[in-house]
Amino acid sequence: MDTYQETSEVPDRPTAAVGYAGVLRELLPIALWREDADGRVVEWSLAAQDLLGHRPEDILGRPGTAVLVPEANRGLADDLTRRVQAGETVVGTLPVRHRDGHTLPMEMWIVPAADADGRTGAMLIAVETSEVLRMRDSLAALQSLFTQSPIGLGTLGTDLRFLRVNDALARMNGVSAAEHVGKRLTEVVPGTNADALERLMQQVLDRGTAVVDVRRTGRTAADPDQERTWSCSYAPLLDGSGRPLGLIASLIDITDGQRAQAEAERARRRFALLAEAGTRIGTTLDLRQTAEEIVEVLVPQLADSADVQLLEAVLEPDEAGASTRGLLRRLAAVFPDPEAPTARLVAGQTFQIPAGTAYERVITDGRPMNLYVSDIPALITEPGEGAEALRAYLATLGCARMVPLVARGRVLGAVAVTRLKGREPFDEQDCVLVDELVARAALNIDNARMYTTQRAAALTLQRSLTNSELPEVAGLELTGRYLPASDHDVGGDWFDAIRLPGGRTGLVIGDVMGHGIHAAAVMGQLRTAVRTLARHDVPPATLLRSLDAVVADLGEDEMATCVYAVHDPAAGTCVIARAGHPPPAVVAADGTITFLDGPPGTPLGTGGREFRTEEVPLPPGSLLVLYTDGLIEARDRDLDQGMAELAGALRNSGQPLRDLCDGILARLLPGDPQDDVAVLLARAVASGPGTPTG
Repeated sequence: MDTYQETSEVPDRPTAAVGYAGVLRELLPIALWREDADGRVVEWSLAAQDLLGHRPEDILGRPGTAVLVPEANRGLADDLTRRVQAGETVVGTLPVRHRDGHTLPMEMWIVPAADADGRTGAMLIAVETSEVLRMRDSLAALQSLFTQSPIGLGTLGTDLRFLRVNDALARMNGVSAAEHVGKRLTEVVPGTNADALERLMQQVLDRGTAVVDVRRTGRTAADPDQERTWSCSYAPLLDGSGRPLGLIASLIDITDGQRAQAEAERARRRFALLAEAGTRIGTTLDLRQTAEEIVEVLVPQLADSADVQLLEAVLEPDEAGASTRGLLRRLAAVFPDPEAPTARLVAGQTFQIPAGTAYERVITDGRPMNLYVSDIPALITEPGEGAEALRAYLATLGCARMVPLVARGRVLGAVAVTRLKGREPFDEQDCVLVDELVARAALNIDNARMYTTQRAAALTLQRSLTNSELPEVAGLELTGRYLPASDHDVGGDWFDAIRLPGGRTGLVIGDVMGHGIHAAAVMGQLRTAVRTLARHDVPPATLLRSLDAVVADLGEDEMATCVYAVHDPAAGTCVIARAGHPPPAVVAADGTITFLDGPPGTPLGTGGREFRTEEVPLPPGSLLVLYTDGLIEARDRDLDQGMAELAGALRNSGQPLRDLCDGILARLLPGDPQDDVAVLLARAVASGPGTPTG
């Protein structure tokens, strides 16, 4: 354990050590406790209880080493106690035992502290090592901001005393960063209007609102012979609940004139625009809305017009070919003049990239470039557009820039922005800001594009499941339903009916673990395997063993449940095998409802392969109900409650199957399903072809 020794006297006992660690609680969970000269715990903070689990009534008065230190470390702990009682302060890493028995590596600061009898005890401050590492990473970014920013930056507590300043602010004030800490502004730079600024900072704390570009004037130790002026901005620092923690101050020396002041204001606005873009772009995964959000951020704050275009081959990759090569589709556009030719450029239009133009170079090279007025007609000209109107529009433009949308190394399209002549042209910093905004937007657009593609694929799979038609089979009337948990997150539930030799019918229902495209793809493989095996007249138990091998071959993490039943109308029976699936229900002709209690089997893919069959009478008028667990299980009910609800819904089993199935779903799923649901109903009828009822 690393240690160091301080030369200062033993610190006075704090007035209280039983609450939370004030503002530090917002940064790190800090445990504080105090031990007397005999090593007994005499104060135990609420934060220590939260972190280590020990309640005050369980630990107060007990030896801290015995309760908190693992036996293997007690020798070290005793040594540290002797050193602290000798007046030394030690810091380092030490394991501390939680109330439940596990140990937490903790960064410890142990300082001498007088106990109630005036003897030397110890005050211990502990932070979980993992939290220290996390905070260290977070502070690295803040450290970079403070050390690299040319703007003077400082943080102050609620008492308006400096907590930290960067080198830039220290140079401005002519006072070292260390000499700022713990002092008020009036103490650091008394030769300025510090009193007025402190009153203003107090208002920022009281009202919780920032103030920008307040002037500080006067002379400092950095330049005692010259009056200087700084532009100061103050913003409150709030915790997650909105409680003020202090404020942050930023200062820019604008003594050299209004040009520096204007540049500082522009820098502030650029920073605010970047911050705003982070909250306004990509709020959804809708492609068009994301494009519209880009336009709304750019116009009018940074540009007078913005035009977002994507390559057709990116939007419709399955249809990409010679006809879509070089074709752009406009997703969003805003232009200032409703009478200009650009008024006809609206979302949804497509156009070919003009060969040999700046557009083509930007898309091909993937690099932004400023446009000349002569480049613009190729971007907005449409058949029948008047040349005079176009010239009039071009005469109003002051500058234009085109930036490629590049995400994950791929050019997706481009964003074109313009400014009118009455506005300053894009300067170097404007171009950097535009490029940065477009680069951020490109990733959001690509995420939305991939989401849209996945959603379309999921919906296609969903339609293929819900539109699957059941065949007409001998001796059975069939109906089934599939309900996905959401419009875009299709799962792996399925049902099927298969004609078998001898007038028999195979009935199957299954549920692949997980959701999304992968689960649906696994389901498709299992469905095909069941059909293939069933048509070779493989018995139910043998079929499930083969399916178990299929799932095992798909990977260790794959798992599914399944029921396979073979109905023989001539014998009036149904042979059923289960693989970890909820028990089927059988409704006899007299209305008696039974949930089969035969061998449940093990889920497919677990390697159990213990599958047995159960033969169930299914004479005409009786009903077999197969379902997946999404029908009967929910957050607000357990399996038994769900089965009882299903039994209640089956009491009117004599009604048409379609109505019965709808009634089951309405009763057990009054709201949106929490999981995918599949239901298959099979009613035995007199010998002859049955009718699927949808």
